[in-house]
Amino acid sequence: MYYLGAAVLGQQKAFAGWSQAVSLIPGITGEYLRVGFYGWVLPECGVDACISFGTVFSHPTARIGPKVYTGLFCCLGDITLEEDVLLGSHVSIANGSRQHGIDRIDIPIREQPGEWPRVTIGRDAWIGDRACVLADVGRHCVVGAGSVVTQPIPDYAIAVGVPAKVVRYRDQVASDTDGIEQTETPASIPSVPRT
Repeated sequence: MYYLGAAVLGQQKAFAGWSQAVSLIPGITGEYLRVGFYGWVLPECGVDACISFGTVFSHPTARIGPKVYTGLFCCLGDITLEEDVLLGSHVSIANGSRQHGIDRIDIPIREQPGEWPRVTIGRDAWIGDRACVLADVGRHCVVGAGSVVTQPIPDYAIAVGVPAKVVRYRDQVASDTDGIEQTETPASIPSVPRT
């Protein structure tokens, strides 16, 4: 039925409708059906991914890597989620911050040209609940809940806030006052910008 709809309406319109439909199937049955559907129609969807209830994709070119987890009610654009990415609930990943032109006031915003860069969330990154991501996030990153990512986040960074700023890096090792290295807790890592 999806391919029939794509032939009649075009792939983009058919995909949007089916993504919304499969997002509303509850429970583990819905999780299996969503992975099955996306594995069939997207260029890549890991068979061990988990796409939770209410999550919709807006582009049929999105890529979902192995062992990806998306929380409830995520809105995801033309993106790549690399292996082991974790998305909290209500995460929005859009294609940049210039999807609509606003330079002219004599033309409605919806008719002005925009830019749609593909956004990639790197391997083993964790995006917290209700974060809004408009730029690439590197590998092994953490983006705090409610943060708004407007600029690319480098590998291993922990970024929080509106707009999101890097507060420290996961791969740094700190020393306590006795000169003994500590790596047990993230709290022991200082907030030092990477040069």
